[in-house]
Amino acid sequence: MKIGELAQLTGTSRRLLRYYEEQGLIVPERASNGYRDYDPRYVDRVQQIRGLLDAGLTTRIIKQILPCLDKPRSIHFPDATPEMLELLHCERDKLTERIDVLTRNRDAMTEYLVEVESCKASECVADTKLPKEPQVAQA
Repeated sequence: MKIGELAQLTGTSRRLLRYYEEQGLIVPERASNGYRDYDPRYVDRVQQIRGLLDAGLTTRIIKQILPCLDKPRSIHFPDATPEMLELLHCERDKLTERIDVLTRNRDAMTEYLVEVESCKASECVADTKLPKEPQVAQA
């Protein structure tokens, strides 16, 4: 598929897709006319990249872990230094913390929605009527 189609399917700009290519996150084939030709699997790949970027990972880290996301999984890291492994441990722990916060926020929002919806269903609004406006004596 062409870059425009991939952009449309993933909601990602063409410019950003070219940036992912520059960073080595995606590697399209080239047609004889020089146009990029993306395998359909890049739809999922781009969505994975966007999700990892949204989670706060850098493109450098994402490039390291992308092989882990492929199936079948063939993981080989010739440059997995102790520093890189420590960095991945830290990033994983940050993700876990963010997931915990997001889960708590989602649960709180769910509780709020349940309360509001049950209140509407039982017409709690009617129970919270505003007091009548005072009658003004006419002269």
